[in-house]
Amino acid sequence: MKPQNKPQDFSEECLSSRQVFAGNLLNVYRDEVLLPNGHRSTREYIVHPGAVVVVPWLPNGKLVMERQYRYAMKREFLELPAGKLSPGEDPMAAVQRELLEETGYVATRWHTLGRIHPCIGYTNEDMFLYMAQDLTLTKPDLDEDEMLDVVEMSLEDAMKGIREGLITDSKTMVGLFWAEKWAKGEWTVEG
Repeated sequence: MKPQNKPQDFSEECLSSRQVFAGNLLNVYRDEVLLPNGHRSTREYIVHPGAVVVVPWLPNGKLVMERQYRYAMKREFLELPAGKLSPGEDPMAAVQRELLEETGYVATRWHTLGRIHPCIGYTNEDMFLYMAQDLTLTKPDLDEDEMLDVVEMSLEDAMKGIREGLITDSKTMVGLFWAEKWAKGEWTVEG
């Protein structure tokens, strides 16, 4: 057996950091860093509070999804329910809150699927992914700046939407790929 070489450390050392924008949701920084090869470089990145996303399964076997307008892209998207974390908020509490607020559903069974980092090149956003089952409809409680339609969709139609380019939101795609693997019995879930 060949001896394994120690992997190279690619860590970058922060030499200086400056906040260049402070917003309600996002903060933007510009840092000067020292690279492992001794050179200096600049890194610009967005600090995000974190978020949650849920794959909600209805008793009829369909998924609960949302259709909403996303200003940055200037169009509507079909997505899984999701939302940002409040400072210090537990991700499970946040996902339960978001499911109720946006769709009006509560769930009695919750499963942790994992974590995703949707844009590692320029943000530290950390998304916690869950699955919800045994849903009961109550009443949505949308924030005043949220407008969306709740849509029931089969997993087959959702996967077709990905293949046809109708569903392009990365958190939704990851959630649906998880759901497909779980539905086929290929992956298990925690909880």
